[in-house]
Amino acid sequence: MSETTRRTAFKLAAATGAAACVSAAAPAKRAEDVTTFVFVTGAGGVASGDAELTLRGHRTVGVNLPGHGPAEQFHAAYQAPQDLAKLATLPSPVSDVTLDDYVEATVNTVRRVAEHGPVILVGGSMGGSTITKAADEVPELIDRLVYDSAYCCTKLPSPAAYLETPEGKTSLGSVLADGVIADPRVIKAIRVNWRTNQQKFLSAAKAAFMADASDGEFLAMLNTLLPDESLHVPNADARGRADRWGRVPRVYIRHTKDRVIPLALQDRMIKEADAATPGNRFKVYSVPATHAPTAAVYRRISDILDRLVK
Repeated sequence: MSETTRRTAFKLAAATGAAACVSAAAPAKRAEDVTTFVFVTGAGGVASGDAELTLRGHRTVGVNLPGHGPAEQFHAAYQAPQDLAKLATLPSPVSDVTLDDYVEATVNTVRRVAEHGPVILVGGSMGGSTITKAADEVPELIDRLVYDSAYCCTKLPSPAAYLETPEGKTSLGSVLADGVIADPRVIKAIRVNWRTNQQKFLSAAKAAFMADASDGEFLAMLNTLLPDESLHVPNADARGRADRWGRVPRVYIRHTKDRVIPLALQDRMIKEADAATPGNRFKVYSVPATHAPTAAVYRRISDILDRLVK
């Protein structure tokens, strides 16, 4: 309310004897009261925030994971027409990148933003491994952990180990094998050709990742992905310590239509984490989302994140 408007309001109140009905303007938020959401992407993702949360008054930032910069991963051979022979032999920027490297980048980001207010650390998919180990490092700087259909390893050591369970074996993530365009033993990384026009692969990938999307939405999502991902991270021990990670309040957002991290596997990880820290259990939400949600469904995830601050 401007000063002119305030003066007018008080004049009207005095004239009518209704001064008690005039409410004061709400105090503006101080910078240190604004929550920062720090997002850690899953495999093949790039650093990004959440524009909707920013519009609602929060800060958002994505972690720049080592080897995940577009300048590092994109090459003329990946453009159309593609040079598949060259793509099969190009060195990978993530060949030596480990989970520890992801954790270091995340902790550095958390330390910077924690200087300005509360921090909510959000991990999607394989990003769950990173946020768990980051919480081991700096639990005192993280106000809440959010696993958005993400791996939370407690009883078993790694995402790869969880995919070998009865709940994990129903995952359709193995369809990525048909899109691999280089020998992992040669480039020491997993390289997927997301820009292929092979309809068999595209149909299988859509069914696995984004079955309820339009073709345009699905292709747009693929065009945000980087081709290379580390071989080390899915197999790394990502279990958190009960006295470090286990003391940070945490949320799990279940994607009920997920066919990459099946719902039964999500529920298993929630149950095992709660058993590991019975005094600090997950607060659980559910959304009718596939592994990669459409924009309309993701708005519901933004709603959940927004409510965590209030």
